[in-house]
Amino acid sequence: MKRLFFLVACCVALVVSAHAQLRKIPAEATNALKAKFPNAQKVEWKDKLTYFEASFDNNGIATTADFSNKGEWQQTETALTWEETPAAIKDGFKKSKYADADDWKMGDTVTKIVKSDNSTHYRIYVDKVDGIQKKYLYFNTNGQLEKDALTL
Repeated sequence: MKRLFFLVACCVALVVSAHAQLRKIPAEATNALKAKFPNAQKVEWKDKLTYFEASFDNNGIATTADFSNKGEWQQTETALTWEETPAAIKDGFKKSKYADADDWKMGDTVTKIVKSDNSTHYRIYVDKVDGIQKKYLYFNTNGQLEKDALTL
C-alpha cells in the first residue's frame, strides 16, 4: 500500500512539474499585454525561453502576441478565415504552384503576422496531398510569395 501511495505521489509531482512555467512571467510583459490589448480575455502565457508568448481571445478573435523579457512587444499573430483574408493574398496564393489541389492541400486558417517594425505578412499552411511535405507560405501585403518554409 505504501508503494502504491508513493508511486501515485511521484506521478502527480511529475505531472505538476511538467506544467510549471520555467520562469515567472515578468510584470513588464503582463503590463505590456494589458496596455496593447485591453480587451484580452482567457490569457495563457508560455515561456519560450527567449520571449514570452500570450495566447488570448481579443474581441472574439484567437490571437497570440510575443513579448521580450523587458515587456517589449515583438509581434502579433491573428487567425483569419479564408473569407477574411485580403483579396491580394488570395490572388497571390491562387497564382502560386501551391494552389494546385491535385498536389497541395491548404490548412483551415490564414495567419496574419504583424511585427514590431510595422510590417505585415500572411502565413498559409499547405501540405502535399501525399503527406510527405508540409510548408508554411509567407506572403507580403501585395500578395507576393516571399518564402516557403518546411515545417513538421
